[in-house]
Amino acid sequence: MFGPRLELKTPAQIKTMRKAGLVTRAALEAARAACVPGATTADVDAAGARAIAEAGARSNFKGYHGFPGTLCVSVNEEIVHGIPGGRVLEAGDIVSIDGGAIVGGFHGDSAMTVFVGGEEAASAEDRELSRVTEASMWAGIAAFATAARVGEIGAAIEETVDDLGSAAALSESLGTQRSRGFGLIMEYTGHGIGSQMHMEPEVLNYAAKQLGPKIKPGLVLCIEPMLTAGSAATEVLDDDWTVVTKDGSHASHWEHAVARHSKGIWVLTAPDGGAAGLAPYGITPVPLED
Repeated sequence: MFGPRLELKTPAQIKTMRKAGLVTRAALEAARAACVPGATTADVDAAGARAIAEAGARSNFKGYHGFPGTLCVSVNEEIVHGIPGGRVLEAGDIVSIDGGAIVGGFHGDSAMTVFVGGEEAASAEDRELSRVTEASMWAGIAAFATAARVGEIGAAIEETVDDLGSAAALSESLGTQRSRGFGLIMEYTGHGIGSQMHMEPEVLNYAAKQLGPKIKPGLVLCIEPMLTAGSAATEVLDDDWTVVTKDGSHASHWEHAVARHSKGIWVLTAPDGGAAGLAPYGITPVPLED
């Protein structure tokens, strides 16, 4: 039985995707700076839109299946696909920002979690939630560097969430004891990316019996775990986009677009190519030089 047909990029195409990745990162950084008390999620979206326009690129989110924003801006109990609008941000809010850009016909896509008013304004639980989500993303990226099959990425993510979540549940630094770790969202996954924003293969955030397609040079993936501070049960609001936690617990989302090429791995949406995030794993990213 044949698996999904994967788009394998040439070195030149990966370098174009790096340009899209850096524009995407610039948009997220602009949005991060706009996440201040009193700003609306529409203000955050506008900051990201300006950064993309100034780079001469196009948003790949705006108009996608009718999505009205340039960015997804998801606040507190909102996990992903939050529509920018009139919601006013308050100090201590946890906000996941997700966006992308198109350069030369190729896509970038990335997400980060930020705190309104800075980390000092956030709760210890929210800081830990974001830390574990980001750590699980880097564990998945590190697995991609050496994995034979796509499914090994999800296994690494889930293992990291289990290990760090169990430790967090016992940590007195959170101020309260919890009987379990974090909720790992399973129905929203990572994906291939390239000439389209969402492509095969699906990149699960958990271990599965089927390990999925083989990894070959030229494969570019978006690796994007999402965690909640409570239950992993979700629901979609009446706007048909915004995904929230059923129990009202807070959520975090981190994502990078990552290329595996013949010489190594390169995190296309990280300014340093992934050097800092991969260093704990003993992995050095390899850029493709002009």
